[in-house]
Amino acid sequence: MIDEGAVAPDFTLVSDAGEDITLSSLRGSPVVLFFYPKDDTPGCARQACGIRDAWADFQRAGAEVLGVSVLDERSKARFKEKHGLPFTLLADPDHAVAEAYGVWVEKRNYGKVYHGIERTTFVIDAEGRVTHVMRRVKPGTHAADVLSALA
Repeated sequence: MIDEGAVAPDFTLVSDAGEDITLSSLRGSPVVLFFYPKDDTPGCARQACGIRDAWADFQRAGAEVLGVSVLDERSKARFKEKHGLPFTLLADPDHAVAEAYGVWVEKRNYGKVYHGIERTTFVIDAEGRVTHVMRRVKPGTHAADVLSALA
C-alpha cells in the first residue's frame, strides 16, 4: 500500500475514450484516484454516481478525478455513458497499477478465495504526493469523504 506523503507511482492507462492517460501529466492539479472493483455493479455505480452528483464541488476544488478498475475500456465507456459520468475511467486489465498501489488483494466471498480490487481512494496533491489514503471506502459516503480531504 502506498503511504501518505509518498510520491504517487506514475502510470499510463487507456481511458474510456481509448486515449492513453499518464498520471504525471496531470501535475499542477490535485488528483482523486479511486480504485473500484467492477464497472456497473450496484456499489460501484453508487460510488461513481456520488461523484457525478457532487461534480460541481469537485470542479470548484480543481480536482482531476480518475476511476480505475480491471475491466477494459469498452466496459468503461458503457459504464460512463449509462450513468452520465463526467470524469475519466481507466482500464487496468492486467491489474499492474492496482498492484503498484497495493489494492490488488485476496478476497473471500461465499467460501471462494480470489483476487480483486479493494475499494480504495488516493488523493494526490498538485506536486504528485499522496495526501490521503482511504481504504475500504463506503460507496454512499465516498464523494463527501473525498471532498473533505480536498478541502
